[in-house]
Amino acid sequence: MATRRTTKKAAITKLFVLDTNVLMHDPTSLFRFEEHDIYVPMMTLEELDSNKKGMSEVARNARQASRSLDEIVNSSPDGIEAGISLEQASSQLASGRLFLQTEAIDTRLPALPTAKGDNQILAVVMHLHEKFAKRPVILVSKDINMRIKARALGLAAQDYFNDKVLEDTDLLYTGVKEIDAPFWERNGKDMESWKQEGRAYYRIKGPDTADLLINEFVFQEGEQPLQAWVKDKAGRSVTFESLIDFSHQKNNVWGITARNREQNFALNLLMNPEIDFVTLLGQAGTGKTLLTLAAGLTQVLESKRYSEIIMTRVTVPVGEDIGFLPGTEEEKMAPWMGALEDNLDVLNGSTGEGGEWGRAATRDLIRSRIKIKSLNFMRGRTFINKFLIIDEAQNLTPKQMKTLITRAGPGTKVVCLGNIAQIDTPYLTEGSSGLTYVVDRFKGWPHSGHITLQRGERSRLADHAAEVL
Repeated sequence: MATRRTTKKAAITKLFVLDTNVLMHDPTSLFRFEEHDIYVPMMTLEELDSNKKGMSEVARNARQASRSLDEIVNSSPDGIEAGISLEQASSQLASGRLFLQTEAIDTRLPALPTAKGDNQILAVVMHLHEKFAKRPVILVSKDINMRIKARALGLAAQDYFNDKVLEDTDLLYTGVKEIDAPFWERNGKDMESWKQEGRAYYRIKGPDTADLLINEFVFQEGEQPLQAWVKDKAGRSVTFESLIDFSHQKNNVWGITARNREQNFALNLLMNPEIDFVTLLGQAGTGKTLLTLAAGLTQVLESKRYSEIIMTRVTVPVGEDIGFLPGTEEEKMAPWMGALEDNLDVLNGSTGEGGEWGRAATRDLIRSRIKIKSLNFMRGRTFINKFLIIDEAQNLTPKQMKTLITRAGPGTKVVCLGNIAQIDTPYLTEGSSGLTYVVDRFKGWPHSGHITLQRGERSRLADHAAEVL
């Protein structure tokens, strides 16, 4: 019986052949295939070797993948022909074996030139497919054309999915939940309510509270409208706290008021000193940068909560690259910061009094408190008591996002802005973007909050263009 079970298990484990771009995309992919075996062709090692030079992210990943392979190979006392167990090297994450190409394989393929590296890897996959006829042999590659060629040759091929946080971005946490009248009937039987420092609090318990997360916003339309957020959660008991109404002129932030419900939620996050990390998603024109800058300027210049605003973004061009830019770090970043200048013009116009001289003086004061930094020089830095804005964060990889967020020292607030429908970085998708990654990982932490802004407020032309184009 034991023998039969072992044979059955051996039959269902797959053999994954790794293309070079998988290792260069995620060096830890060697440990991501669980109980299945992985096979690394000699051509993959050659391409890793030729891509290891330089300071780019790809070169760093190639070097890391080579180091991981070296450690795995050195950990095997029995040689590599029978495969090397990945259990020890992966800290029990993977129970499969690693195979390296140790034999010469005839690289002739129908209708494909064998001088090309991709085709040599395909030849290895075909050889393994014929050698292990009863075992699934699958090529894993991030190169779409490579996968198409493999399927044309009758071979199984698939993309590398392990780095994707979500398969469907429609499932991404929005930070908002609508509640209806039956919600209170189901969950409000033993409800407690009280007022404290001008805020209303409601403590409820029931079947629907298990899905709510800390700092998630709830709203109810109708005769008794409610806008609140979850401030405390203990088991099935949650506490709602009413919000500051930033849509009212008396609560304006640097002259800006919330124009819709989501903007009001966003300003509650941006103005709350207990929230250290804020993510704002939304299409063009939803007010992400304007709200964030208004909140930053108010807390830097009026309440003196932070010493200055630091703004950074990924410098990925949409069209052709225009080459090197002259000047200092700040001057080189200036062309990328058009969004900052546009929003400062709006905010400076909203200060009102003082005439032209007053506005010029205010503009100089504001500019002195905003520093523009390049991502290239962020490693090793610590920002203390700063309001850090990361614009166009959808173009960051999860690793770059971690590097940036870990720069935050005591008293620093980090705000990430982006639109995952506008990714310009090669190989990044909506599912594997660093912005999607942090939204998913930070949800429910008491000192972070997220809002997906829904309504465009830029102009009727911009809204219509976003809808129909």
